[in-house]
Amino acid sequence: MAEGEAKPTFDWMPEGMEALADGEYDAIVMGTGLKECVISGLLSVNGLKVLHVDRNNYYGADCASLNLTNLFAKFQAGEVPSYLGANRDYNVDLIPKLIMACGDLTKMLLHSKVTRYLEFKSIDGSYVYKGQKILKVPATPEEALKSSLMGLFEKRRFRKFLIYIDQYDAAKPETHEGRDLNKMTMRELYNDFGLVAETHEFISHAMCLQTDEKHLDEPAASTVKELQTYCYSLARYGTSPYIYPIYGLGGLPEGFSRLCAIHGGTFMLNRDVDEITYGEDGKANGIKCGNELARAKMVIGDPSYFPRDKVRPTGQVARCICFLNHPIANTNDSESVQIIIPGPQVGRHNDVFVCSVSSAHCVSAKGVYIAIVSTKMEGSDPEKELSPGLALLGNILQRFTSVATTYEPVSDGTEDNCFVSASFDGSSHFENDVADMLSLYKRVTGKELDMNINADSVEADY
Repeated sequence: MAEGEAKPTFDWMPEGMEALADGEYDAIVMGTGLKECVISGLLSVNGLKVLHVDRNNYYGADCASLNLTNLFAKFQAGEVPSYLGANRDYNVDLIPKLIMACGDLTKMLLHSKVTRYLEFKSIDGSYVYKGQKILKVPATPEEALKSSLMGLFEKRRFRKFLIYIDQYDAAKPETHEGRDLNKMTMRELYNDFGLVAETHEFISHAMCLQTDEKHLDEPAASTVKELQTYCYSLARYGTSPYIYPIYGLGGLPEGFSRLCAIHGGTFMLNRDVDEITYGEDGKANGIKCGNELARAKMVIGDPSYFPRDKVRPTGQVARCICFLNHPIANTNDSESVQIIIPGPQVGRHNDVFVCSVSSAHCVSAKGVYIAIVSTKMEGSDPEKELSPGLALLGNILQRFTSVATTYEPVSDGTEDNCFVSASFDGSSHFENDVADMLSLYKRVTGKELDMNINADSVEADY
């Protein structure tokens, strides 16, 4: 709507109220986090008229990438020390996560062609913590034979297991070797290859990206699929299975926002939502911001925009953003790295995640490394919960610790037209969060998102 143009009027508009933007939309999306931006982008591509609002004056919500000034202001940390260098060199993720190179998020980026707005670079290494040591995760038969994670005979069994996983195809019974992975549990599959419990642990946590032990007694099919994605991603780029955007993760929601805007979406930053409005049928039909109203057939957003009766807490996640002046020890001086600390290795149920990035990805000044430690809280002391990861970092120049309560929707949204995303989890990868995005898309549209795209068709050379 052009500046100075009269605002539209509607029969449903109460006296004294004005239209918010164009007033009527197919969908209103609240919050510019990645999940919400993916949905608004895809809906606009499908021809829906979308209004997208955010209470912040920047894109990204909880998964924004901030410069030094904004980061220190957010954590009320005082003046920015001069030794950290120029403000413009920093893009620090509030929720740091790595992208599986051939996983579903990459497919989403390709499906929507958002890759044209972004540049990616591979992560240097993937490591696992075992027996108080940081060890590289092998994911090829050749690497397995050199790994110090296992003894000689276990290496041979592991190699045989990986060869089976590599050739396994659910649609081709001749590759199953008599195993029904829809019935056989993951524990039974490991045992069938003679692998010991310690090997189960590092495969499940560092390669299949399971965060606890529940999957061991569930059918193996889904875990095997995750392992295949990991191995496929590693084979694609060689150093690790992960990629990460140049200039930080904040580029992801911005890319999907651009997609939405190109297809006619309206964006309004610095605009808080006072309330969600409902019709006589009890279904959400719009939002109120001050004396302005907008109507829509559905309201979508992150949990922070909805009343407490629409969401339930699922736990808490502790995160610590640390600035270092050195790479993490025992990672081959890698400029970027992921380390997974399986919970059982440090007396915990939930894993502790460490990821480190640097100027190689244009997120910090040269010589400064940004390491982020995260985990799901099991007690009340975040320092204690994060200590296994913090202990690996060495000297820390500056740190910012946060604890966030995570939420999920109490219903699927079909009865009240309130479609709520779940909070981001405490892992350092997007695999579980992508499952929530796909679920949200199906709940909103009633259709599965077509993911039949080859992740190898990505256009850039990483």
